[in-house]
Amino acid sequence: MINLSTEHQIHCVTNFQDLISTPFYGAINAICWTRKLTGDFSEIVKEVALNENIAVLDEEELRQLQLSEQGQLARKTLLNDLKLLKAHGAYPVLNIVRCYERDDACQFFPTDVYSFHVDRSPVPTDTFLCTYYGEPSEILPNSQAQQKVLVPEIRDELKKLYRGADEGFESFLSKHFFDLHYLAKPEAHPVSLGVGQLWRLAVDHPASAVPPCVHRAPAEKAGQNRLLLIC
Repeated sequence: MINLSTEHQIHCVTNFQDLISTPFYGAINAICWTRKLTGDFSEIVKEVALNENIAVLDEEELRQLQLSEQGQLARKTLLNDLKLLKAHGAYPVLNIVRCYERDDACQFFPTDVYSFHVDRSPVPTDTFLCTYYGEPSEILPNSQAQQKVLVPEIRDELKKLYRGADEGFESFLSKHFFDLHYLAKPEAHPVSLGVGQLWRLAVDHPASAVPPCVHRAPAEKAGQNRLLLIC
């Protein structure tokens, strides 16, 4: 179990109902259901053939896996998490991840998930996230993050890339998701989301009362795929 009590943006709960019902407020934009899971999640990862960098593990395939007793315990947790989130109205997906695609189109400003970023939606929603096996994601306190498009040097380079009328620049930034990405300030301390914890992260949407949660995917360990729930 990781110690999250010192992080002022995080509120910890001990059950799913509190995870979904606790409101974001003030600086709190990340709710964590802290728990200690049982079972062998690595067995599930090893049983799924990964022909590409990312595979979706659907419920039918998960149920058909031939697993040991420890693997069955892990499967029971996965199925229960899917059931809880679907009953809440969410659309959870289980992914086996070797690595994500890197954004090489704009080398000075990559917009892939390895960059600190926030999620945006036109309607009220939250991001749910849990790493069951492999390297966990990270979040960054908003006070330790700086929006990249506000950094003068980066902004100047983006204007060179844009080459349009001034009044369309902000739309350009939004269209290409540049405004969703952040830099960690000097001496920033990213927070690991740990393995097994189920998180609810604030999203940038019109009705949000708090800043969106800044997060990123981790650099994977060679030869170790991740088992991840996200919605």
